[in-house]
Amino acid sequence: MDRGDPPRDGVSEPILKQLGPGLITGAADDDPSGIATYSQAGTQFGFNMLWLMLLTYPLMSAIQMISGRIGRVTGCGLAANLRTIWPRSMVLLLVGLLLVANTINIGANLSAMGASAELATGLPSMPTTIAFAIVSLGLQMFVPYHRYAAYLKWLTMVLLSYVAVLFVVEIDWLEAAKGFVMPSLEFNGETFTVIVAILGTTISPYLFFWQTSQEVEEIEGKDEAQPLRQAPRQAKRELKRIRIDTFIGMAISNLVAIAIIMSTAATLHASGKTHIGTAADVAEALKPVAGNFAFALFSIGIIGTGMLSIPVLAGSAAYAASECFGWACSLESRPREAAGFYSVIAIATVLGLSIEFLPVDPIRALFWSAVINGFVAVPIMVGMMMVVSRHERMKQFTARPMLVWTGWSATAVMAAAAAAMVIYR
Repeated sequence: MDRGDPPRDGVSEPILKQLGPGLITGAADDDPSGIATYSQAGTQFGFNMLWLMLLTYPLMSAIQMISGRIGRVTGCGLAANLRTIWPRSMVLLLVGLLLVANTINIGANLSAMGASAELATGLPSMPTTIAFAIVSLGLQMFVPYHRYAAYLKWLTMVLLSYVAVLFVVEIDWLEAAKGFVMPSLEFNGETFTVIVAILGTTISPYLFFWQTSQEVEEIEGKDEAQPLRQAPRQAKRELKRIRIDTFIGMAISNLVAIAIIMSTAATLHASGKTHIGTAADVAEALKPVAGNFAFALFSIGIIGTGMLSIPVLAGSAAYAASECFGWACSLESRPREAAGFYSVIAIATVLGLSIEFLPVDPIRALFWSAVINGFVAVPIMVGMMMVVSRHERMKQFTARPMLVWTGWSATAVMAAAAAAMVIYR
């Protein structure tokens, strides 16, 4: 077979085989810090934040599809592409801020996983938190990407635990339907804070870098694959795969977010509770209200999504930093073959773990992480839209008008969210 030819099974591949980077990215979006955000929305506002999920789905799908398209067409990660349009110093600044935000998120996720394990098993949280960090780091460093990706893909099944919670709590489906189309909200500082938090946790910079880089890994992991600008005959199959993969991955992400908002609205909000702290606090609060089974499902989900999201957070920062400095970067490489890349992964994980030992309020840390993400996302998204629209970079695979329009809409929404964060905080 010529390297420019697409695989013979072409577009007839089963749907499950077409799922990969988009599915994992969407699932990683529902990390423990995201779970806490969605839970706070349901606890504080009941069903009245469900309308926002109808907005985020097309926007996050568009921006993640653009991420995947850039990686598959150019064969380069996002930071490498941004360097073609912006000064290296600006890209380095954005990557540095990304690393800070990701490290805080890793720490918060590890803390939530340890606390959930303590609630579920009675084991002390500190040793289990350390164990989770060691296992996650070991998998990233010593398991080849093609195996690791398969583990991550199957780990997304843990998200079903949140959908299952809906079947063990009593939902007022009429009120839930109103939340999608006729929400009852007073638009004030508290409302905008939660809206910004939801937008920040669904459209996050680390997801852009991850999906772009995973498309590059897909190219490097298959003998017949090439960047589409070098092998245009592969385009029909690959671009269709990216669309299917991304639409399904983002749909699962949003479905889980909806399930979390609905379950906390029907239990915690309905019982008069209006504020929660971490994702583990939600699991604990559910126990007396919704029963042991709902508590167990929620706890399992926190641990599973944490194991899924930590490598995405650490890996996205490592890809971005490595591309800035010209280091080898691949999860297929051994640590000694990509020392800089794996050093960033290790540093981000260890620094994240160290937050557990510091007198730092994890909720406050997550807020500042959201602030950083909110501001970093906007210039990165502007850069992505510039790259995906440039013929000299994308050749004949520049984004079509509808994708461009939706991508710029997502960028405008994130810019408005960042402005609202400043005005109403």
